[in-house]
Amino acid sequence: MSEPSPAAHITANTPLLPAIRAWEMYLLDQNRSPYTVKAFVGDLQLLATHMPPDRPVGAITTKDLNQFLQWLQNGRGIPCSPKSLARRITSIKAFFRWLAQSGRISPDPAEKVLQQSVMSPLPIILTPEEEQRVIEVAHKYRVAKKPDARPYTLLMLLLTTGIKKGECLALNVNHIDLESPNGPILFIRYATPRSRYKERKIDLTPEWVESYREYLAQYTPRDTIFPWSPRRLEYLLEDLGKEAGLEKHLSFDMCRWTSVLNDWRAGIEHDQIRQKMGISKIQWREINFKLRRLSGEVVS
Repeated sequence: MSEPSPAAHITANTPLLPAIRAWEMYLLDQNRSPYTVKAFVGDLQLLATHMPPDRPVGAITTKDLNQFLQWLQNGRGIPCSPKSLARRITSIKAFFRWLAQSGRISPDPAEKVLQQSVMSPLPIILTPEEEQRVIEVAHKYRVAKKPDARPYTLLMLLLTTGIKKGECLALNVNHIDLESPNGPILFIRYATPRSRYKERKIDLTPEWVESYREYLAQYTPRDTIFPWSPRRLEYLLEDLGKEAGLEKHLSFDMCRWTSVLNDWRAGIEHDQIRQKMGISKIQWREINFKLRRLSGEVVS
């Protein structure tokens, strides 16, 4: 017997906070990222503090929501960045759309709330000279008297494949095929069906494979390739950057963008770059714009 939907006990007369808790359960059931769920629920809880405590979800109007958004921008007394505002609008729209589509309220008061998109700042990247310095530091550990291939293997994986931090942390040893007829391949896989479109194959360089074999011999990972906490690996990258004399904080994101920009400057076909990044054509619009800016093109 299947469990009831989290929305099963919600009606138009349900107060906002219990409805938010039911939505949180729904998002977790859908295997949404815990960070996304936390952000969305926090946005709705902020809405709940602004509404009268006895206001049921079915009585909330578009006017109420627009007044809340105006309060965020002008009346709360705490700065609300364009990016935060856009996310909060997204949270509100997703929550009330869920209520409407599950038949708990009608109409959807958030449907006519205008979505505000915002262009995030340009990412920080490594210059070619900085990239070379960091690689040299990582290579120093690889060939030291007591060799450690981990820094070089991690760094060069990020710089050659452009994968995200979450993808890197989720890599298992069976995600790498060193015996592929067309050359070694990295498989990026996702457990949740809603993220399957991000799955892809990325070619690996012979130089990285050599380092990876050294790493396997030194650390013998059983399942996860990098079995450390995200923060530990972030520290590893930061330490490489410091030792290379960087004023920037070397990060997963910086490596990803540096890798993508290198592909762009190398003249790789744009859709091939998009597929390598594992992003949609809609997401590519902003990425394309940023890459043109980062490469020095004049963008009107």
